[in-house]
Amino acid sequence: MASTQRPQITALTTHCIFFDVYQSGQDVLETQKKIWALAQLCRNSGDFIDVVPANNNLTLYLKESSLLAKWQSSLLSHWHEIKSNNFTSTHHKLATVYGGDYGPDISAVAKYHNLTIDDVAQMHSSATYHVLFLGFQPGFAYLAGLNPQLYTARHEKPRIHVPKGAVAIGGEQTGVYPEDSPGGWQIIGHTDFKLFDINAQTPCAIAPGDTLEFVIQEVLK
Repeated sequence: MASTQRPQITALTTHCIFFDVYQSGQDVLETQKKIWALAQLCRNSGDFIDVVPANNNLTLYLKESSLLAKWQSSLLSHWHEIKSNNFTSTHHKLATVYGGDYGPDISAVAKYHNLTIDDVAQMHSSATYHVLFLGFQPGFAYLAGLNPQLYTARHEKPRIHVPKGAVAIGGEQTGVYPEDSPGGWQIIGHTDFKLFDINAQTPCAIAPGDTLEFVIQEVLK
């Protein structure tokens, strides 16, 4: 299918630009890779206080209002010139315990898909996931790459408390809760990997564009 992209560049304030990529028939991951590459280019320029990639868009916070016109006129040309592989990323391995008290929903997920608990753990841990963007709470990574056989709807009634480190499935995505919080995703396991540390030089351990895999530490029944 032919793809069309119509990036929209909007000045939200004298110091902020919103770059939005409309896509039709475009591979979502390829679009995200270009956004990550563009984000890196902007960071490396030294012109921005912050660069925030999200799903199909990029928000840029300028150090000086005098730079606004420059970037409004150059972003589109950068977008067309940049390649989806023009960014560097980090791969993370998350040791994960599946099932038992750590994964109270894994049995329901398995039953829904006519699988065993071991099947769910093996299928979930066999993929390489791409971090699309961070949201919901600091360090929460929305991941692409979940096996379609594991797509499972969120709970109709969210839990009041989901523990830090819970590995869960929500629709077509999977993720890890960085801190205790309410949440409606299907909890299938737990990892001790620390996704967010406010005292660290880089508080979020995982960044958009990174890849990760879940490594089975144990499967509990």
